[in-house]
Amino acid sequence: MDVTLIVLSAGNSTRFGYEVKKQWIRIGNKPLWQFVADKINEFFDFKKTIITANPKEVRLYEKSSDYTIIPGDKERQLSLKNALEYVNTEYVMVTDVARACVPKEVVLNLLNNPADCTVPFLKPVDTIVYENKTIDREKVKLIQTPQLSRTEILKKALNTDKLFTDERAAIEALGGEIKYIPGSKLSKKITYFEDLDLPCLTPPKKVFLTGNGYDTHAFEKNKKMILGGVEIDSDYGLKAHSDGDVVIHSLIDALLGAAGFGDIGEFFPDTDEKYKNASSVKLLEEIISTLNSTGYEIINADISIIAEKPKLKKYKTKIQRNLSNILKAPVNVKATTNEKMGFIGRGEGIAVISNANLTYKDWHEHYNSRK
Repeated sequence: MDVTLIVLSAGNSTRFGYEVKKQWIRIGNKPLWQFVADKINEFFDFKKTIITANPKEVRLYEKSSDYTIIPGDKERQLSLKNALEYVNTEYVMVTDVARACVPKEVVLNLLNNPADCTVPFLKPVDTIVYENKTIDREKVKLIQTPQLSRTEILKKALNTDKLFTDERAAIEALGGEIKYIPGSKLSKKITYFEDLDLPCLTPPKKVFLTGNGYDTHAFEKNKKMILGGVEIDSDYGLKAHSDGDVVIHSLIDALLGAAGFGDIGEFFPDTDEKYKNASSVKLLEEIISTLNSTGYEIINADISIIAEKPKLKKYKTKIQRNLSNILKAPVNVKATTNEKMGFIGRGEGIAVISNANLTYKDWHEHYNSRK
């Protein structure tokens, strides 16, 4: 069989109730979205694997994966329609990132029982009441993913403005053949933080991720000088598209380097008028928010400012405290000269070298503390 795997991972994780988005909690050293895709790919040789991501995070997914990453949408069905544009196999298997521990036998059973749509399900064991009336639980199915569908039929079924909660419902509405197979309790859907009690979800690895950043800016007359978010008493500032805070620019690159997320120019290009004269503190806060939501915790940062002028002795502590408050982590700030050498020594500008350390946010420890 030629089969494409689609992992839907574009949700905002609003019900999860944790500062890290569900798809970004670390299982070992992998974010959940990659863990799920890798795990299912161990069971079968899929022709292609497609992962939908929040449009703002597509680049971040691509940094650590060879899978085809495409922008998702706010609705599951719209994300799936986007992904189906890249599918040319006869069958497509669709799963949700929230189904993290789907066992091998379920995947193989789906592949061995093709239909217009093949669906795993569980039988309810509790009494079921609907609109204050008890109904026959033998007639009830608890539907799970992944589901296997004929690609062309699924594309046709989703060519509508009506929203369906899964592929089965769409194909059923079209009159397609639905085949049901036994599901698994291990395929439990992670909706809330309390749902992380699944045996395949190992704690994040205890790692120290180090990144470095370097930035330099020339002086510009009649401009305010800001370093580390602190205004410096000077009659010249730093030439830049934004406010020219060379300290924060260097720090941002160090943080992004530790996370493997590229560099500041990928997030805030100097060709974008939106960032003209932008506050670098606001840019740093945006990067910190991105790191927090994608599963990183800042350990510390160390910054060296290299400048012949202005003299920064009385500002170092202010810069250090300000950045520490923003990062909510220890920050050390050093200042030195370039011994009159080069463009710095000639008093033409400032250079900054930063180092930052991150680790994975330990959701497992937090989970145990809430028991």
